[in-house]
Amino acid sequence: MRTGVMAMLMPMVLLNTGAVSAESAAPRADDNKSTALAVGQFQPYAAGRTAVTYDPKLAPSGALAAVTYVPTHDGKMNVMLRTHGLVANRRYGAHAHVNRCGAKGEDAGPHYQNSKDPVTPSTDPKYANSRNEIWLDFTTDARGNGLGRALVDWQFSDRQAQSVVVHADHTHTEPGKAGTAGARVACLDVAF
Repeated sequence: MRTGVMAMLMPMVLLNTGAVSAESAAPRADDNKSTALAVGQFQPYAAGRTAVTYDPKLAPSGALAAVTYVPTHDGKMNVMLRTHGLVANRRYGAHAHVNRCGAKGEDAGPHYQNSKDPVTPSTDPKYANSRNEIWLDFTTDARGNGLGRALVDWQFSDRQAQSVVVHADHTHTEPGKAGTAGARVACLDVAF
């Protein structure tokens, strides 16, 4: 449990102390692969880059993001996204996605779903919801800092998400739009 608490606190420490000065993605936080920590500085796409901005107006180059993932002893999972340097006082959506970041936002693929919708893209609230997906929506403060958290009643098994994508808007919940959150503005690879 102590490792899990440290993994959840680490993004705040790294972003608040300025310890992250260049793009980086850390491996899982412990040897039994029960936690993950990813930290990155958004930059325009380049091969091998793990933190990418697709819209520098909404996700400026140099903005930071950190993600932690901690499964709990009772079969649940905590995920936290911490950002620094985004547009001040703005609402963003954010979700775990099935693929790694790429040259275009679409390269990250659809949202990771615990119970997969047979229809893609998924906009059915039965599948596209905060209980079946990892939604990390947040609103930045006056300095452009944001914090998104998700607690779901399941853990990754044989399939795992590979990135967190930041979207231009908070996530919709109504039928036909459920799970949508506007354009993909940035992406961080995460070794969930």
